[in-house]
Amino acid sequence: MDDSTLEFTSSLDVDSKLAFYDVMGSLAHVAMLKACGIIPAADADAISDGLRGILAEIKEDRFELDFSLEDIHTNVEFRLTERIGPAGGKLHTGRSRNDQVATDFRMYLRDDALRAADSLDTLMGALVKVAETNGDTVMPGFTHMQHAQPVTLAQHMLAHAFRFSRDADRFLDAFRRMDKCPLGAAALAGTTYPIDRRMTAEALGFKEPTENSMDSVSDRDFVCELAFCAAETAVHLSSLCEELVLWSSQEFGFIEMDDRYTTGSSIMPQKKNPDIAELVRGKTGSVIGALVTMLTMTKGLPLTYNRDLQEDKRPVMDSMATVISCCSIMAKVISTTEFHADRMLEVTSRGQINATDLADYLVTKGVPFREAHGIVGAAVRRSIDTGVNLEDMTLDELREFSDRIDKDVYDVLPVVRCVERRDSYGGTSPASTDVQISQAIEQMMLRDEVVRQETQLISNCWKALSS
Repeated sequence: MDDSTLEFTSSLDVDSKLAFYDVMGSLAHVAMLKACGIIPAADADAISDGLRGILAEIKEDRFELDFSLEDIHTNVEFRLTERIGPAGGKLHTGRSRNDQVATDFRMYLRDDALRAADSLDTLMGALVKVAETNGDTVMPGFTHMQHAQPVTLAQHMLAHAFRFSRDADRFLDAFRRMDKCPLGAAALAGTTYPIDRRMTAEALGFKEPTENSMDSVSDRDFVCELAFCAAETAVHLSSLCEELVLWSSQEFGFIEMDDRYTTGSSIMPQKKNPDIAELVRGKTGSVIGALVTMLTMTKGLPLTYNRDLQEDKRPVMDSMATVISCCSIMAKVISTTEFHADRMLEVTSRGQINATDLADYLVTKGVPFREAHGIVGAAVRRSIDTGVNLEDMTLDELREFSDRIDKDVYDVLPVVRCVERRDSYGGTSPASTDVQISQAIEQMMLRDEVVRQETQLISNCWKALSS
């Protein structure tokens, strides 16, 4: 190839990150070739020893990349031949770079999926801790960024927590679907050698081999799925960060972020900028872009392998690294933020936030809800005109709007009572949020066990292959 062609087609700057996984896949492959009698045992042993030597070089950052070779697979194979001689050329028996890279990338992303789920649970745990100590902290709930109904800070934090719980579940669901080994699919049609694909799948910690050799080397749905999981997580992170930015402003005054996770202004000494939250919000664009890149790249590819797929790694590697780091830093932000409960309660006095409760009260007195809605609307208009909140109106004033209103209405209108009475399943009352906290903790514990087991299984495979 012309030097310009080599430079243009090289993927080494990206797929060098797969070096460890490439060696592990080769160790499993050569062990299978030996067990199946496909290559001589002496050659297989020499190849295994050579690969373990290369593995040591990679771990010690001594493995030198040769950029005259176009990818990491070729670099490993050439280095192996340098170490042990012509026997190194037998390693590629019964496989192709097509199934090799698909296997390497699945192993890489399999680890990323577990790390992402774990980092999400760390963030979720920080949110749950805030909820545990704020079950009776009353604040306005919003729709359309307008005061809607009173809620608790616990309920608000748990709303974010359950979003991240679903995100973590999605990563583990994606993990389960990608937990099949393409090795042995070869270029596209399988191989004539009597290989044992189940043996290599088990050695690499996969649940089973992929079912179809053409599908194995061509589809990147596992990459697209992880790109979506990352994008959805980034969107949820951005939503949380948007609120933190607003809440930290003087207009809201709900929170103060720790100095360690904010920055100052270069010329305005009074400012404390929520830069971490803003950066996380900003990084959402690149993560969504990675998903668009993957879907666009794969939308028109005929079976089976096409060189377009060389471009599948960078966007998803970057987006996974981004969301994992964002979750980790936001867990620190949340766990160190000071929440101003008095301020949150104070602003609930604005906007007739208890209007729905007055309408519900009228319904219990036999007024149809639509009629009650109109009655309360008129009362709210009076409140706005006079500057007197609903709960501060006299009974006679309230009865001007409906003779169904009695003195027991004052058991309904205080915002604290509005919160306490919303004790339906999933509601905002302290009793309801206590249940939600227990559910959130249980979800995190179940995922933690899954991540622990899968991580241990993979670690055991690496130890067995490298020993």
